[in-house]
Amino acid sequence: MASLAPQLSERTSAPMDNVSRLDADTAWAAFMRRDRAWDGRVIGAVKTTGIYCKPSCPARRPKRENVEFFSTGEEARSAGYRSCQRCKPDEVGRDREAVARAVKLIEQAEEAPTLDELAAAVGYAPHHFQRIFKRDLGVSPAEYSRALRNRRTEAALKANGRVTDAVYDAGYSGPSSFYSDAKERLGMTPSAWRDGGRGETIRWTHFDSPLGEMFIAATSKGICRLTFDDSEASLRRLFPNATIVQDDGGLKELVEGALEAIQRPLATPDLPIDVAGTAFQEAVWKELRKIPAGETRSYAEIAAAIGHPKAVRAVGSANGDNHVVVLIPCHRVIRSDGTLGGYGGGLDRKRHLLAAEGHREPAPELPL
Repeated sequence: MASLAPQLSERTSAPMDNVSRLDADTAWAAFMRRDRAWDGRVIGAVKTTGIYCKPSCPARRPKRENVEFFSTGEEARSAGYRSCQRCKPDEVGRDREAVARAVKLIEQAEEAPTLDELAAAVGYAPHHFQRIFKRDLGVSPAEYSRALRNRRTEAALKANGRVTDAVYDAGYSGPSSFYSDAKERLGMTPSAWRDGGRGETIRWTHFDSPLGEMFIAATSKGICRLTFDDSEASLRRLFPNATIVQDDGGLKELVEGALEAIQRPLATPDLPIDVAGTAFQEAVWKELRKIPAGETRSYAEIAAAIGHPKAVRAVGSANGDNHVVVLIPCHRVIRSDGTLGGYGGGLDRKRHLLAAEGHREPAPELPL
């Protein structure tokens, strides 16, 4: 995010040349929430004190008209501001550089480095580095490593079909760690993944809801699909070699739980979910599940929270790739101006879900 006022002498009357009103309002909202996810992504500088802070600074908030925003501490210093000695915003940049170095080490390593090895390489204590890595990327170093290896595994399985070769190509030390990791992450064995779900049983049914007919499917681990206007055919496209069975009675508890989540969202039950995606998708989905019922986030806020503030469109794509609606609440993501944006199930359903949680859509502006 660029400065709203390049020169300190122009603070009181500077035009918003490089930052839209929308971006500035989003940044201000992050400061008002003291949102740590925005630390290192935006700097708030106070005209009356000449000090710049990070969003999570515990200091009392100034008046909105006395604050302008910069993308880095360096930009704020160039405009004549000095760093806050309470929240030390410049240290966030050092944290982000350390995370970037660790990511590079993980991606270049033949075997996944341990947390202690990564922390030592970037000069941090292990427990502190674990915290800042997860703050920036939404996943731990171990989760990032597993996601990377599983993506490589999937590619290798599809390319040559040999599980043993894929094990070592993906960076695993041997078959035992690979099978354990893949089973935990994918919910099926490597051969089943390669063969379109061979050996897996997926049960499905339709049920009526306040949102219309819904489709639910589950493995033995949990719900793998919860969608609108869907059918068995979609499962067969995803898992052409799985055993796919229509099962009304066996899914009764999951259906009841899904209905509870729709009808009483403030008391949503903790239902098991069996989904897997790329590291980016899973980071988005995890962030969606952190949004409390009755609250919303913008696509930009989700992108910033997972450490990719420029990936707003990619966040939208990850929302669209969500296979378990309502339980992974992609309906709680709206545009930064408060309008609803898109929704795979249609805007009427999105309105219904949000209204049930107490959210009110802003009234449209009337033409002058």
